[in-house]
Amino acid sequence: MPRVRTIVLATGAALLARRALRRRIRRSPLWPMPALDNPVSGTRAARSPAALRLLVTGRTAPADGVVELHLEALDTADLPAWAPGAHVDLVLPSGLVRQYSLCGDPADRGTYTLATRLVEDGRGGSREVHEQLHEGTEVEIRGPRNRFPLTDAPAYVFVAGGIGITPVLPMLRAAEAAGADWKLVYGGRCRSSMPYLDAIGKLAAPERVTIVAEDESGLPDVAAALAGAAEGTAVYCCGPEPLMAAVTEALPAGCTLHVERFAPGAPAVGGAFEVELRRTGRTVTVPADGTVLAAVRPEVPNVSYSCEQGFCGTCQQRVLEGDIDHRDELLTDAERDDSMLICVSRAYGERLVLDM
Repeated sequence: MPRVRTIVLATGAALLARRALRRRIRRSPLWPMPALDNPVSGTRAARSPAALRLLVTGRTAPADGVVELHLEALDTADLPAWAPGAHVDLVLPSGLVRQYSLCGDPADRGTYTLATRLVEDGRGGSREVHEQLHEGTEVEIRGPRNRFPLTDAPAYVFVAGGIGITPVLPMLRAAEAAGADWKLVYGGRCRSSMPYLDAIGKLAAPERVTIVAEDESGLPDVAAALAGAAEGTAVYCCGPEPLMAAVTEALPAGCTLHVERFAPGAPAVGGAFEVELRRTGRTVTVPADGTVLAAVRPEVPNVSYSCEQGFCGTCQQRVLEGDIDHRDELLTDAERDDSMLICVSRAYGERLVLDM
């Protein structure tokens, strides 16, 4: 009996000591280590839709340098519903994550359709799609998500450049089916490089559509296309940054502008500032023409990131101190209170403290 009593007393003492240690850690931010919550560190499971494994069941070339993929579920279940303007995150075999607009029919719950142009001097995502995704390949997607929804409006003007037609195409179909007042200005380098010209030609009367091939007619005159737009007209634009800048400058008063970007915009420039990495106890300097991610990676080599454009959210980190200059298009207002995407966002002041 004495031996049993000794074991019981020792076990009870150990439990009490463990509880006391936990209370001590919670009370003190300095002993034995910073009493911080678990870092965000790129985890987005609470907000990201569940990943899906899909099969590439079709592959076509709707234009020079463009590949269209048809993705279907591995079982007979319906795919998640989506609306015009939605996109998915495509997880490539290398682990890279890229965002592609859904350009098929939202009523088709069995197939997702997306298209990508090969960017020769890009960061490798489009080349991986073109070279490695063929019929029979399994892929992972996350989503759909929609940051570019088609809103109710008395009239629409759609402006697309090149592969920027992909999110716009389902909008055209929806506007036409609803009997809405709409028109499209669609530009590209040459007609052979512009996907879905045939589909657009079959969709509506010619007077609704203006096709501008640069090798034939130069750049689209967006100012002329927007002139006379009635008050309340919703203007949707997706394409190269210069095209979106031109549409922004020419937007008539009383019209609303909606844009979609899947490529870097203006460089993330600003004043230099310091970032303290609270967990590692180190401080790095972010130069005026650099990013927090680039400054942090030498100190935290395993930091999570993917798109480097503020779209995917993989690099989201908790901010403990400092004013954040948010430059992403993803975080909610609540998330912006205490976190940032370190691939694009910066500091308003001279210092930030990250939970890293």
